Amino acid sequence: MDTEFLSRMQFAFTIAFHYIYPPLSIGLGVLLVFMEGMYIGTKQKVYENITRFWIKIFALIFAIGVATGIVMEFEFGTNWAAYSRFVGDVFGSALAAEGIFAFFLESGFLAILVFGWNKVSPKMHFFSTIMVSLGSMMSAVWIVVANSWQQTPSGYHLVTNNGVLRAEITDFWAMVFNPSSVDRLLHTLSGAWLTGAFFVLSVSAFYILKNRHLDFAKKSIKLALVLAIFASLFQLFTGHMSAQGVSKNQPAKLAAFEGHYDTKPAPMYLFGWVNEQDEEVKFGVSIPGMLSYLIHGDTQTPVTGLNEFNPGDRPPVNVIFQTYHMMVAIGFTLIGISILSIILLRNEKLFKKKWMLRVLVVSVWLPQVANQLGWISAEIGRQPWIVYNLLRTKDALSKSVGKGEVVFSLILFTLIYALLLVVFVYLLDKKIKHGPDEPDDSNEVYSEQKTIFEKN
Repeated sequence: MDTEFLSRMQFAFTIAFHYIYPPLSIGLGVLLVFMEGMYIGTKQKVYENITRFWIKIFALIFAIGVATGIVMEFEFGTNWAAYSRFVGDVFGSALAAEGIFAFFLESGFLAILVFGWNKVSPKMHFFSTIMVSLGSMMSAVWIVVANSWQQTPSGYHLVTNNGVLRAEITDFWAMVFNPSSVDRLLHTLSGAWLTGAFFVLSVSAFYILKNRHLDFAKKSIKLALVLAIFASLFQLFTGHMSAQGVSKNQPAKLAAFEGHYDTKPAPMYLFGWVNEQDEEVKFGVSIPGMLSYLIHGDTQTPVTGLNEFNPGDRPPVNVIFQTYHMMVAIGFTLIGISILSIILLRNEKLFKKKWMLRVLVVSVWLPQVANQLGWISAEIGRQPWIVYNLLRTKDALSKSVGKGEVVFSLILFTLIYALLLVVFVYLLDKKIKHGPDEPDDSNEVYSEQKTIFEKN
């Protein structure tokens, strides 16, 4: 293993671990708006219980997410100094915008969200909840913009300063709305909404199976299912949009998604195994002409194959093929679970079907796994470029960082992140087992909150 591979593995590990938490906070933030909105509208005590409980979980997720994300910014300067010099103008602008317009917005109102009950008016607290949710999504906007620029660079020119080539922004908004940013942002957000929705569904189903906090759990499931059914179907739509964009802007990546080597009308594989030496898909089951139809609207239109590109410009095919198809399979599974749950919700049959409640409990892992698989297929699909068609990954490394230093820091990060994971799981398990602080009673209103409502 050389320094490049180790540095890539280190960054992949840190970002994969970090990416557990932002989708949870984004999805849960949207649901908090739903939950507190129901409390404001109905003034039922159970909705305050629901909101208070999930705010505590949100605060824990936010804290761990911030702690795990800091490392990546240092890695840009230590392991990837050449990359940082090349994209510094672009990334600096996007990350500065993320800090100003997203992180400060989210963290500023988070204090009111967590500690503001009975200290501010219900409307002000609800406004803070909206701002925290908006801030979490705005953070995703700027991170996805920066990453999408690597996939489809635009709004820049290349300059040389002191013999160092770097990209400089010439059109800020062209950089922001680069060809892939909107599609990728919508796909990322819908994945995050799914993550938050299935997290709430899982915990709520667990309570029903344990015959605890029943009113709390049933109302939480109903709210989460609204987001789950919308996000799962929207995910399908945004995935299709994103794939069409990839076909136009990164045809080698699309060809790798489907193990497609020759330029001709292309099938869509349901599964298979790519033999990269023989340049064919083994044991595959496919729908003839479907890839051509999805991309061009015609089963006979050729799709660009990998043989159109030099071998050195092709990404690793089988790993992308497998991760992409597993992501798609999970996406359709989530659609099926959401639709079936909605159907069973009629006459509250869902709450009596223990097998379905168990499915909801374990399904909490599916959006997380799909998020990771989608990220892997997108990022490896860009290889061998770290900035598509501009800078190769091997040329982006720091020249002064050695193999031993990377190995040492990778071991250290692994130990620290393992400790953070243990702390997170312990605290999360403790909060879930404890449950909401107050007994469920949907017909009462806290007297103190009732007084505040009447005053406002």
